[in-house]
Amino acid sequence: MRRSIRNLICLGMFLVSGACSENLSTSRPYILATATTGGTYYPVGVAIATITKSQLYSTKGISLSAISSAGSLENIKLMRDNQAQFAMLQGIFAAWAWYGDGPVSKPQPWLRSIGAMWQNADHFVLLTDLTVDGSIWDLDRLDGQRFVIGARNSGAEKSGDHILKSLGIDYESKLDLAYMGYGATADAIQDGTIVGMNIPAGPPVTGITRAFAMVGEDLTLLSFSDRDIEAINRTYPLWSRYVIRANTYPNQPVDVQSIAHPNILAVRADVSDEVVYLVTKTMWENLSALHEIHKATVEVTLDKALRGLGAPLHPGAIRYYRERGMTIPPELLPP
Repeated sequence: MRRSIRNLICLGMFLVSGACSENLSTSRPYILATATTGGTYYPVGVAIATITKSQLYSTKGISLSAISSAGSLENIKLMRDNQAQFAMLQGIFAAWAWYGDGPVSKPQPWLRSIGAMWQNADHFVLLTDLTVDGSIWDLDRLDGQRFVIGARNSGAEKSGDHILKSLGIDYESKLDLAYMGYGATADAIQDGTIVGMNIPAGPPVTGITRAFAMVGEDLTLLSFSDRDIEAINRTYPLWSRYVIRANTYPNQPVDVQSIAHPNILAVRADVSDEVVYLVTKTMWENLSALHEIHKATVEVTLDKALRGLGAPLHPGAIRYYRERGMTIPPELLPP
């Protein structure tokens, strides 16, 4: 059974790799918005969509179709406009959307959580020749060099902005900013047209792996101190210590003391309770297949499903968690 599901996932990833979505020819499937193809959201989103379709379509008529996007902020807009019904979001974006904060100007009362996924580790990378102590504060010492903060209006750009401004790093005046997706960013640092990049995602990240395989001996993953974490968590206490272990990437001989906060699987409130219940149940009960697709998902476990959610749970998800004997915190109950 596991091999069958894995084969279906691999086939699904092959079919969507060129077009970034499935053919929406029959009854309209639910859309799952992910992010750019060089990060972690996309392959995991394709895996979730493929598992769901393989398990639920023939008996329940339920299917998901994963599409690439610019990331969390665009995903919120796609869900708001009902162009996507499910989405992967950085935890900070779920909180911003629910409360109407940060780059989300108004509260989004339609937003619901299904569960916390893997940790989104922050990968701030800089040319080693430009580092002093290998910390995030090396960015504060730059003077006009070209740096990729993320694609415009992407989760990378907005979470990077939150992190750097929380630390008091005036990156906008110190850096010549470029805006690119993960794949283009990896190409640019290999070509020498940028000096650094910000790529938040679950390790190992394809874009980081590519860059470090080619020029990793000249690159440094920047670290964060405990004091940095306190400053970043001042408004939304979502980030925690995350150690990127040595050899996670080529030419990375030592552990890197980075930070991370959870990604979540989100859904619109108007998706039926039965559909969300079945999608939630199918995802959690096929974790072994998901774990085989991307190493980042190994840390996706049911006991962490309710941690770091910025928006209340969907009733369909609550039904599944209660069946598993889990207690739902009052703040995660829908209004």
